Amino acid sequence: MLKKEGSLMSQTYYRPTFIRINLSAIQTNIQHLKQTLPKHTKIIAVVKANAYGHGDIEVANAALSAGATQLAVATPEEALRIRDAGITAELLVLGAVPASFLSKASEKNITLTAYSLEWLHSIRHFTGPLKVHVKIDSGMGRIGFVEEGELTEALAFIQQRSWLQITGAFTHFSTADEENTEHYNKQVKTFERLLSLFKFKPDIVHTANSAALLRDPNQFWDAVRFGISMYGIAPSSFIGENLPFPLKQALALETEVVHVKKIKKGASVGYGAMYTAVEDEWIATLPIGYADGLLRKLHNQSVLVNGKRAKIVGKICMDQCMIRLEEQVPLGEKAVLIGKQAAEEITIEEWADALQTIPYEICCMLSNRIPRIYSK
Repeated sequence: MLKKEGSLMSQTYYRPTFIRINLSAIQTNIQHLKQTLPKHTKIIAVVKANAYGHGDIEVANAALSAGATQLAVATPEEALRIRDAGITAELLVLGAVPASFLSKASEKNITLTAYSLEWLHSIRHFTGPLKVHVKIDSGMGRIGFVEEGELTEALAFIQQRSWLQITGAFTHFSTADEENTEHYNKQVKTFERLLSLFKFKPDIVHTANSAALLRDPNQFWDAVRFGISMYGIAPSSFIGENLPFPLKQALALETEVVHVKKIKKGASVGYGAMYTAVEDEWIATLPIGYADGLLRKLHNQSVLVNGKRAKIVGKICMDQCMIRLEEQVPLGEKAVLIGKQAAEEITIEEWADALQTIPYEICCMLSNRIPRIYSK
C-alpha cells in the first residue's frame, strides 16, 4: 500500500504496480539543453499526450521551473487541463482545433495553430483577441500551408483583422532523426522560402523538434520544441549515438511478486497452455497485464528480479503475467519491467525493439490505471 500526496487530497493505492517518474531527470535534460542554446533561444516543453505518458501537470511545472518558458500540447482538452491546473505560461496547441474552441482559447490565453485558408475562413466571425502561430508544411504532409499563394492570402487575411495576432511561425521535420539528410535539407529550404513571405518576422520562429535540436544548431531560431528527449529518450538510434549531451531517462515501471509456486516438468502456464515447463520451475505472478500496456506481444520480454533477468512465460493476461525464476523469492519482491535494478537495466527502447515500434509509442501506451509516482 502506498499513499500519494496530491495538491488536493491524499490517494491510497493498493495494487503494487507503479510508474515512477523522476522529475529531476527531466529537469537535468532541460538544463543540459539550455547550456547548448544561444541565450535568446527559448525552450518549448512539449507535454502533449499526458506528457508522453509521464503526467502533463507535474512535468509542465517541473519543466518550467528548470528553464522552459513555454508549453505545447496537441488538443484543446490538453490545453484546458494545463490552464485549469493554474499554469499561466505561454501555451500553444499544435494541432487543429474547431472554431467552437476560439472563445475559450481567447479567455484562457491559449495560442492556436493557423494551418489553412479553410480554417481561417471558419473563424472569420470571431472577434478575438486571438493569438496564432502559422504552421508551414515544409514536407511533413500533415497540416500547414504548402503553396506561396495560399500563405500570402492567409497572411493578408490575418493582417486585415486587428483581433487576430501572429505571434509565431513553425514547421515540423519528418526525417530529422535519420542519417540521410536529403529530405531534411529540402524541408529547411522550403520553410525559409515560405517564411520570407512574412512582411514582419514573427516573435517566435521554431522548427527544431528533439531530433533537429540535438543535431543541427542552425535550427535553433527563437525557440526549440523539446519533446521525447526531454523525457530522456533519443528520437532514434542514430541520434542516440550522436548526442551533444547525455539524456537521463525519467520513467521506470515497477511491480511486485504476488504469488510464487513451483511447477512440475510438463506443466503448462497461461491461456492456451502456450508455455510448458521443460523441467521443474519456479513461476511467479505479477499484477500487471495488457490492460496496463504490457502488450501480449511482449510475452518473451524479461523483467528484473533480484538484479537478474526473469523471462515472461505464457500469454500475458489482461491484469497479470507470469515469469520464470531461477529460485524462490518472497512475496512482495520488487520486479522492474522498465528501469534499473542492481547492474541490470531494461529500457523503453528495448520494449520498442521487441514490438518493432518506436519508444514514443511505448510511453504513450502505458495505461492511466497505473499510478504515476513523482520524485526528485
